[in-house]
Amino acid sequence: MASPPAVPRLPPHDPRTPALSVVDMHTGGEPLRIVLAGCPEVVGPTLLAKQRYMRQHLDHVRRRLMFEPRGHRDMYGAVLVPSELPDAHLGVLFLHNEGYSSMCGHAVLALGRFALDFGLVPAPPAGAREALVNIHCPCGLVAAFVECEGGRSGGPVRFHSVPAFALATDLLVDVPGHGKVVVDIAYGGAFYAFVSAEKLGLDVCSTKTRDLMDAASAVTEAVKAQVSTDAAIIADTLLCDMEGI
Repeated sequence: MASPPAVPRLPPHDPRTPALSVVDMHTGGEPLRIVLAGCPEVVGPTLLAKQRYMRQHLDHVRRRLMFEPRGHRDMYGAVLVPSELPDAHLGVLFLHNEGYSSMCGHAVLALGRFALDFGLVPAPPAGAREALVNIHCPCGLVAAFVECEGGRSGGPVRFHSVPAFALATDLLVDVPGHGKVVVDIAYGGAFYAFVSAEKLGLDVCSTKTRDLMDAASAVTEAVKAQVSTDAAIIADTLLCDMEGI
């Protein structure tokens, strides 16, 4: 009987490079990479101070986790940090390929299950159908409600975000390749420009995903360049079927 092939040995780990331990999750296909261990201490008295510190001093960690070959263009990350809020079970800094964000819905859903299953929150009472997980995000305190059974997550997750409001409505923006486009700008933990896909000659059900993403990026850049009020924090664009809202 032939001997099994030898398993290649990995080169020894360079002790000058810290090893990062992560858990990869996804919410309906949207990825989330949660840092368990290995990240240097994120210093700061508040969550926002910690976010500034990470951006200024630890951005190499974000790049290492989000960029290829370990990450990809759609990778999203979460670094868990202590919160200064007494009601928070955990604090989190959100990472992605372009930098940092104040809120992420799919990440909150994944973090709710993660926090319950990894024991970061008190075990729910016997017979409880949902567990409460208070997550301190850069935008504020977000409450996730995790369906559970026997103290472990076992179903859908919902959450209550910070208060939302409309910053501006019916703004006319000149979008290269699309002409004049009417957008609404609203806040729900982050700022978004809402656009009817139909106004761009697109359909959210049948248009290719890449075409939708390209159009959304074009609108985002146009809004950042042309809307003076808080333009620097307009983070994304949501293409929507206005009749379906």
